[in-house]
Amino acid sequence: MTTSDLDPAVPRSADPAVDADEARRARNRRIEAVARWALPLVVVILTVWGWHLFSNSTQTRGLIFPEPARVWGRFLADYPMLFGSLMVTLKITFLALGIAIIGGVLLAILFTQSRFAELVFFPYAVVLQVTPIVSIAPLIFIYVQDPLARVLICAWIVAFFPILSNTTLGLKSTDSNLRDLYAIYGATWWQTLLFLQLPSALPYFLGGLRIAGGLALIGAIVAEYVAGISGSGSGLAFRILEASYRLNYPRMFAALIMIAVVGVIIFAATSFLSWVFLRKWHESAIRRET
Repeated sequence: MTTSDLDPAVPRSADPAVDADEARRARNRRIEAVARWALPLVVVILTVWGWHLFSNSTQTRGLIFPEPARVWGRFLADYPMLFGSLMVTLKITFLALGIAIIGGVLLAILFTQSRFAELVFFPYAVVLQVTPIVSIAPLIFIYVQDPLARVLICAWIVAFFPILSNTTLGLKSTDSNLRDLYAIYGATWWQTLLFLQLPSALPYFLGGLRIAGGLALIGAIVAEYVAGISGSGSGLAFRILEASYRLNYPRMFAALIMIAVVGVIIFAATSFLSWVFLRKWHESAIRRET
């Protein structure tokens, strides 16, 4: 038993064991803060270094697998063209994601309010999810004439289901005791939905959003491959195909890296959005002391 346990006048913070534990936690937080940025940076540096060594191991390998310096030089030289194509791809990605969010959330609300609607329409959503987009795309391109609308529909189909399924699950996971409490106090269905079900479903929706953000980008790229849109309205997928036909491997790698970086940024943005909305109340975002 310590002195602080015997004498109430001695503050608990003066306990050496408590001070040591606080110091350990502060040290762990500092280490974690540094490691969160240092470790990914080290991995990227080692990857680029290994890439450089692999590309320069043989002359033939260097021709078809260009070293990072050549890719960077080609990126700088082709930046205006690649940036324009990137904007086209991002336009399709975010439009598809926005439509998927609106449609997925509204349909999830409909499913939770009407069991009949869920039984009728949910199988169609599952069919769209499990059917490969490359097999649906040719039909879409036959019936839809506008090139942008074709690609947009394909990207929307890929991004739609994670929003719908996660939001539906979240709306159905509302505490039944709280539902009964709202009913006892005479809350209407829209009050229950607005103040109880939607906040309860927010973590599920944000989890689906992280998945749908990457899938929207993938859907846009795949649709561009299938559609083969060329000219000023072409996205990064066509630039990769064009570079492969011309054996311009540095441009291929530059476009591919741009797609990968955009995907990481989208995931980071949706993760940050989830942290902003959940950091003060949900267990998945509350920082635990270690």
